[in-house]
Amino acid sequence: MGAIGIFDSGYGGLTILKDIREKLPAYDYLYLGDNARAPYGPRSFDVVYQYTLEAVQELFDRGCHLVILACNTASAKALRTIQQNDLPNIAPNRRVLGVIRPSTEIVGQYSRSKSIGILATEGTVASESYVIEIKKFWPQCSVVQHACPLWVPLIENNEYDTHAGREFIEKDVTTLLKKDPKIDTIVLGCTHYPVLQKYIETIVPEGVKVVSQGGIVAASLEDYLRRHPWMDSKLSRNGSVHYLTSESTDIFNKQASEFMGSSVAATHITL
Repeated sequence: MGAIGIFDSGYGGLTILKDIREKLPAYDYLYLGDNARAPYGPRSFDVVYQYTLEAVQELFDRGCHLVILACNTASAKALRTIQQNDLPNIAPNRRVLGVIRPSTEIVGQYSRSKSIGILATEGTVASESYVIEIKKFWPQCSVVQHACPLWVPLIENNEYDTHAGREFIEKDVTTLLKKDPKIDTIVLGCTHYPVLQKYIETIVPEGVKVVSQGGIVAASLEDYLRRHPWMDSKLSRNGSVHYLTSESTDIFNKQASEFMGSSVAATHITL
């Protein structure tokens, strides 16, 4: 038996971890942040795939039977290849899940106008993953995307709440809305972005719903474990959480403690 692995290139996956723990507090969790090589957004598909596979293997080696890619870029650029090509060879009885599909399965029900906007990293936007998946589940919906390359650095450097930071955020949100004035639902397609949700909600017109992924992914995981009791039986339940980072633990602990709202003590690893 082992912990549920949660992987992100940086700190954003902590927003997913927090919501999953609230929904499923009995399980053990092992969070891995590849902070030394973040951000993944601007990197090529091949590099993101290689880095993500290394992280998944690390979590498998540490006893995880189930790994959640709590990173939209990794979910967009690496998940399918890992699921289809790697798992059958390296770990046929283990599973890797992402964060894009749970969001796209239900987002159409939020939209009355059937116009959906996506705010995400360059890598996620370039992958077209949200467009493809939403069209699969909600063919009647139109989807418009906008990349926000500065948002992750603003969040990780704690500069999002400055005058300049707010200007960048407002400019990006306004740019998205101008692409399709009928947008009434915006998906925050990066796990960092929930940190900005309250401010974004003050920018968008009344009636526009801003959707973050944490609660959706948590509910989807709960449903997955209910439908796959063979996997559920492999997961340990001591209510614990441990953290791994490829960055300096001092830097990680400070940032992660702010995300989690409680003290974090990580272990350094090399990927």
